[in-house]
Amino acid sequence: MYQALKVILDIQEFDMKMIRLMRLKKERMQELLHIDSLRHELMKQQVGKQEEIADLSRSIAAQEIKIQDIKEKIKKLEAKQSTVKKVDEFNALTHEMTSAEREKIATEHIASDMIDKRNLEEEILIKIKESLAQSEESSRSLEEEIKESIRMINKEGVEIKASRDAMAKTAEPEILRIYERLLNNKKDRVVVPIENRNCSGCHIALTAQHENLVRKGERLIFCEHCSRIHYWQESNEIEGTAAATKRRRRKTASV
Repeated sequence: MYQALKVILDIQEFDMKMIRLMRLKKERMQELLHIDSLRHELMKQQVGKQEEIADLSRSIAAQEIKIQDIKEKIKKLEAKQSTVKKVDEFNALTHEMTSAEREKIATEHIASDMIDKRNLEEEILIKIKESLAQSEESSRSLEEEIKESIRMINKEGVEIKASRDAMAKTAEPEILRIYERLLNNKKDRVVVPIENRNCSGCHIALTAQHENLVRKGERLIFCEHCSRIHYWQESNEIEGTAAATKRRRRKTASV
């Protein structure tokens, strides 16, 4: 049984590399999405500000037309006033002209405020455009760096998968099927050693009977807590696997 697990352990090392690569690739893709999101947000702000300025320009134009109409009205009232002879009519026209003048002044104030606001919005638009240009310039090289990193990840992934697939052909099909089902579920190591009578996967204590069954290595023994496959890491059959090499490195580092 340990001889069969030896192949699975080496396959597992390839799978762990693939999982790390996929996580790294996901992180890099998220970085690209973040850069693109910032760019689109600035572009959205730019379009929104342009529309706001356009609306203000239309409103200003409408106010200017209104001011011109009021001026024409005042001229007509002045012309009419110069022809009337009755005091009442003259006073009525004077009152109407005064009201028109007040309306003109109020409208001019509104138009002036709108012009001031448009000028402010145009200054903000300039800053947004500058930020967008700077963002595109600075992000261009970063995007290329990230894309190159993703290309290298894909290349390494293809090489690892080829080696993994070749080794999978030498594994016992039933054990490989069980291993792959556990791997798909946990996305982590699923064939793990017992360490100090604890599962090194979930770190929960195991019984002495469970440990003895794992030592014998007569059949697959699953952790009763996390369902991982256990092996005895001192087994001679496990020597030569990547897992055994890592174990020796840990021991050397702890001395």
